[in-house]
Amino acid sequence: MKPKKEQNIVHVVSHPLVQHKLTLMRDIHCSTQNFRTLMNEIGMFLCYEVTRDLPVRHSDIVTPITPMSAPVMAGKKLVFAPILRAGLGFLEGMLQLVPSARVAHVGLYRNPETLEAVEYYFKAPSDLRDRLVIVLDPMLATGHSAIAAVDHLKKQGASDIRFACLLAAPEGLANMQACHPDVTIWTAAIDEKLNEHGYIVPGLGDAGDRMYGTK
Repeated sequence: MKPKKEQNIVHVVSHPLVQHKLTLMRDIHCSTQNFRTLMNEIGMFLCYEVTRDLPVRHSDIVTPITPMSAPVMAGKKLVFAPILRAGLGFLEGMLQLVPSARVAHVGLYRNPETLEAVEYYFKAPSDLRDRLVIVLDPMLATGHSAIAAVDHLKKQGASDIRFACLLAAPEGLANMQACHPDVTIWTAAIDEKLNEHGYIVPGLGDAGDRMYGTK
């Protein structure tokens, strides 16, 4: 009998600073510059939460006072996998915390009629199977883009995958649960629903357009 797949867990990062910054981003009057800065800052907070259980080993060092055995990260480093283009908004903040991480790029766009994800670019390190991969996308709406990204990463050998987003809709969470029950999710908020156009309600609009000023 095959072992049952682990059911994914959803972590809501409820830290007051995260929630405050998210509220500023939701406001229609938030400028492109401020939106981009806030996305970067929340990305750092999310990175802290997603990586809080990384394995460590002890290394012998010498402080100015005495020798000691101190913890350092064990094993190979992380891979951050932003879904283009909006996922890049998280990348800089996360790389500030983990500058040695590798980066995979997953290019997807949403067909406006079917809401399905269409892939146009993929580039990743060759040793994904040996690394923890953290997929980055501000919005988990229908879940189609996230599912497609994880599908492709798994085909390339990734087996330890986590997902970080700014907002999630119940529909997107349910779809991810059905397709990838082994992927744990971190989000700053779970909103009410999707509207008829596939946007999260109350949401914050199109994260990519607001971040790059292309609306």
